[in-house]
Amino acid sequence: MKTDSPFLELADDAPRVRVWFDGQPLDLPAGANLAAALLAAGVQVFRHTAVSGAPRAPFCMMGACFECLVEIGGRVQQACMLEVEEGMKIARPCAAEAGDAAL
Repeated sequence: MKTDSPFLELADDAPRVRVWFDGQPLDLPAGANLAAALLAAGVQVFRHTAVSGAPRAPFCMMGACFECLVEIGGRVQQACMLEVEEGMKIARPCAAEAGDAAL
């Protein structure tokens, strides 16, 4: 999937697997860093802060900042610490629902 994202995929020939982000299907490179793959696919907001509802996305890409939190299988995890796997169902964390209402 090509987007207007400023992020590029390094390996265009990597096999693709189907994942879902907030119910929308995405075909991402198998085994790629999840945060990087989502950014390259055009996902700009991974979550919203619980207090102000401000949008957040990956910042450090090494697991230190916790800005890339996503929910997978009922667990909130750092996207930058995961690899893309077939069938992943990825959602913005539940705290984002309160943030979405604030915007």
